[in-house]
Amino acid sequence: MDFPKDTSSQFDAVVSKCRDIFSLKTKDYGTSWRVMRTATLTDQLYIKAKRIRTIEETGSHLVEEGVYEEWMAMVNYAIMAIIQHHQNDEELELEASHALALYDKTMAEVKDLMMRKNHDYGEAWREMRISSYTDMVLTKLQRLRQIEDNQGSTAISEGPKGHYSDIANYSIFALIRLDEGT
Repeated sequence: MDFPKDTSSQFDAVVSKCRDIFSLKTKDYGTSWRVMRTATLTDQLYIKAKRIRTIEETGSHLVEEGVYEEWMAMVNYAIMAIIQHHQNDEELELEASHALALYDKTMAEVKDLMMRKNHDYGEAWREMRISSYTDMVLTKLQRLRQIEDNQGSTAISEGPKGHYSDIANYSIFALIRLDEGT
């Protein structure tokens, strides 16, 4: 698939595919993911990132889905985790339209963060190895686990939302780079 070479358009193209999967899974399963605590979503992200790292290191996989699908899943799980972190109600089942509206609102915030960081860092992500995104995600997940073990409190560091947002953005960068064939 040909993508425009500007980050904003590439981001939108990848997110559109992730959103389509989120929408279809919402039709299939409803918002059953709302049962999960954020720590469980952190662990689910860990499973995906660990699988990607294993495939990167071994060069093979025995389950049909490859790394591209795992990166897409990480985008969606990170968005779910941000939503869960901010949803204070006990209503587990959300209307599909409401779930998609929350997804879109959260993704817009994630994109805004990416665009600001991308400006400040001069698109450094384009020169990084995809395997470095994997390591950065695993680092973020270790930090999230520590924050969760500390009941969400941090002395000086950013909170969970920032880490989940970075995980979504690293995952989107990986998808863009994979689409480019790099």
